[in-house]
Parts: sequence; structure tokens; C-alpha cells
Amino acid sequence: MSKRLEIFKLAPAAYKGFGAVKDYVAAALPAELLELVNLRISLINGCAYCIDMHTRDLLKQGVRADKIALVPVWDEAAALFSAKEQAALAWAEVVTRVEQTKVPDAAYQAALSVLSEQELADLTVAVALMNAFNRFGVSMRMQPAALSI
Repeated sequence: MSKRLEIFKLAPAAYKGFGAVKDYVAAALPAELLELVNLRISLINGCAYCIDMHTRDLLKQGVRADKIALVPVWDEAAALFSAKEQAALAWAEVVTRVEQTKVPDAAYQAALSVLSEQELADLTVAVALMNAFNRFGVSMRMQPAALSI
């Protein structure tokens, strides 16, 4: 895997805009929930850089390794995840796979049965942002920190 453009060095104004959205969602959502969602999205999209980063961030927050390891199968390990985390992970999956799922009304209603309208709005912004960051990471072959240790 060869490294490609350093996109944010070439487009600093765009990076600043994405950074503002990142700051917004970081203030709007609980840190652990946001990182779990970011990790799940990154796993779906296969972004090595982001998987590495969000795994490390969760560990720094004190999240247990077994919970992190079971993020790909959170629905089978539901006892480790709160109701809000489960709703957020389900929503993140259906929105990330929008081409396949078309985000059905049932998924929307399920999310709203646990999350407030504001939480769902903020979560949707976070999901869109993480999907964008994954596209930068994968298309530009951003190197995970684990490769430079």
C-alpha cells in the first residue's frame, strides 16, 4: 500500500471546515458513543487509519478491550452496549450503507424510539462526517499510527 496525497495539506480550508464539524459533534455527543460509532463506520468502510485511531482513542478513554473488540458484532454482544449505543450503532450502519439500505422508515423510527430528535440529528452529522473522513483515509492511503511505531 503506497501513500498518496496529503489531502489536508493541499486543501487546508476544507480541513478547517471539516474540523469545525468535528468540533461540533464532539461537543454534542458523549465521547465514548461518538468513538464507538466512528470505529464501527471505519470498520464497515475498511479505513485502516481511522480504525487504528478510534481504537486507540477508545482505549485512552478507558473503554475495555473486549467491548472494543466486539464492536463489529455489537448486536450479538448487546449486553456490553447501552441502549443509546446500540441505537447509535444501528443508525450508523444503516446510514453508512445507504446505497444498500435506503435508510428505511423502520430504522428511523427505531432510532427515534431511543434517541431524541437532537441526538439523532447530531448523530447523523457525525455519521456523515466519519464517512467523509473514511473516504479521505482510504482514497489517500493514510497510514495508521501502528505502522510508524
